[in-house]
Amino acid sequence: MGNPPKWYDSHLPEFRETAHIRGPEEYKELYTRSLEDADAFWSQNAREYLTWAREWDFVMQHDVRQGRVEWFGGGKLNACFNCLDRHVARHPHRIAYYREGNGPSNSRIVTYSKLLQWVNKLSAFLKSRDISRGQRVVIYMPNMPELPAAMLACARIGAVHVVIHPGYSAHWLAERIQECEARILITANTLDEGERITSLREKALQAVQRCPEVETVVVCDRDARQRTDKEVGWHDIMSDPHLPAAVPSEPMSSEDPLFIMFTGGNTGKPKGLVHTHGGYLLWAAMTTRLIFDLREDDLLWCTSDLAWITGHTLSVYGALINGVSSVICDRGPDSSVPDRYWKIIERLRVTKLCTEPTTIRTLSSFGTEPLKKHDLSSLRILGTSGEPLAPELWHWLYDHVGGGRCPIIDAWWQAESGGPMMAPLPGVHPLKPGSVVAPFLGVVPIILDLNTGDETKFPNQEGAFFIGRPWPGIARTVLGDHAGYMETYFAPFENLFITGDGAKVDEDGYYWMTGRIDDVINAGGHRIGAWEIENALAAHPDVAEAVVVGFPHPRKGQGLYAFVTLSSGPEMRERAQESLSEWLDLRIGPLAVPDVFQWAEELPKTRSGKILRRLLQRIAAGQIGDLGDTTTVANPASLDKLIADARSTR
Repeated sequence: MGNPPKWYDSHLPEFRETAHIRGPEEYKELYTRSLEDADAFWSQNAREYLTWAREWDFVMQHDVRQGRVEWFGGGKLNACFNCLDRHVARHPHRIAYYREGNGPSNSRIVTYSKLLQWVNKLSAFLKSRDISRGQRVVIYMPNMPELPAAMLACARIGAVHVVIHPGYSAHWLAERIQECEARILITANTLDEGERITSLREKALQAVQRCPEVETVVVCDRDARQRTDKEVGWHDIMSDPHLPAAVPSEPMSSEDPLFIMFTGGNTGKPKGLVHTHGGYLLWAAMTTRLIFDLREDDLLWCTSDLAWITGHTLSVYGALINGVSSVICDRGPDSSVPDRYWKIIERLRVTKLCTEPTTIRTLSSFGTEPLKKHDLSSLRILGTSGEPLAPELWHWLYDHVGGGRCPIIDAWWQAESGGPMMAPLPGVHPLKPGSVVAPFLGVVPIILDLNTGDETKFPNQEGAFFIGRPWPGIARTVLGDHAGYMETYFAPFENLFITGDGAKVDEDGYYWMTGRIDDVINAGGHRIGAWEIENALAAHPDVAEAVVVGFPHPRKGQGLYAFVTLSSGPEMRERAQESLSEWLDLRIGPLAVPDVFQWAEELPKTRSGKILRRLLQRIAAGQIGDLGDTTTVANPASLDKLIADARSTR
């Protein structure tokens, strides 16, 4: 590839003519207003993006010591009305979702009008079962249009939706149902995972056996099969003449809970993050429109599962509030059909594609031949989030998928943030591969030195990444544990939100995320960023994936332990360690060479594709008998194999 240019800015002339934010001067003006005249700025945007039943008494109040923040206090609105009713009134036949299933027979189109019909019927059914504002409804479904319909049916009557990824076990589901005290579970008959078809209904019913408080299980299933006493068919609800065809949307206070999202990952036991109506809806609408430069004629495809915050924000609330069409796909990349994604983009003429590094890594492993067969010229913007995007993946996405003409919106955000916090804007910023570039409007990024606690002063000085003031999309609390919320996100810096990630700013003022704070390893007195070593390893032609963690070392205090998945197969392991050691020595230096290499067929990940570093750190430390909660592991067999290999490695 040679030495790439420092800046990638060929997209700027086109986008500066049409983008919502046209150029760096307009961005600077808006950013300054968002901080210095915040009340007027947020009020203007709240009126522009959302329809309110009652306007607010104040824009924002923050009780630092109690960890309480309120946005648009006293305001009332309804999420479903903002997503559907107001669009149906103007454009009833506009397409809300293209559902891409396993084969043409499972592909279908759902209009905004049809989606509203579903929502009204399901809302009426929920009300008939005494579900009302504030009560929680658990949703356990694969990617299908009925999932956002279920979310919006809850929102329409003020119930709180809790979407659980269908890959989780019955045991995990039961625990979340009990935490939420839910009386209704909405599920589907099957989950198509490509190589196998899972009976989602059976897992749901197994969970319900442990949850006597669940009174009703709604099953999205066309089959007239024998059901238990608790089960009700989705299609029976839709065709029930006794249920009203229209249900009024319930005006909700801005700070009423909208949904709960359980997140685990590196933090151990899953915690239920609570997101509220007014602030979250505005943040979802603004970030989706401005960061991805959304237009009414766009077709957005976010490949993330709808159960995750990326799916909630981009595919559901962000897309629908802005009145655009989206793609819902029920399966990830499949080596048996390596060009499936490119076929969908070509056939539907997708304009905005947002995915995650895990998916990009898989697609790139199929090579470039599958995508060369298809016309991808409809694409205008490529987005990615979830973890730092390694430079070689950035270039693959930019050069081969985008043809060197589509800006890559490499965004940083978390389930806690509700939407993107750091990202380049298509009409504003030249790009640097791997950089998240700049803060979104109203975001105050602060980087503290890991040793002194002071703000970093020098270019490329790594530190802990904090947010300096509340933003509208911030999660308000953790379900049933506000003290834990305070401890996790605000102590000991009560004025700063702790992200748990590291970052740095380069000589041009561009921001770079460097991974989790605990991924900075002090080996023999030298601080080494795991992210830097992992990027270097990932650039090796024989490496598919790599994670580096610290472990107790008798001489150094802390050593480097590398978990590596080879792309070239087990037969390469004998010479791989020497090859990778030389590779790292040349690119970073001898301090970056791991003390231990462990070959892994698959790294343990959550259902959203995040690597469970917490488990890898304990395995590396020899704490195999004390791994803590492992229920978030997507493939338990991969963890068992890793543990067995670790015993022989050590």
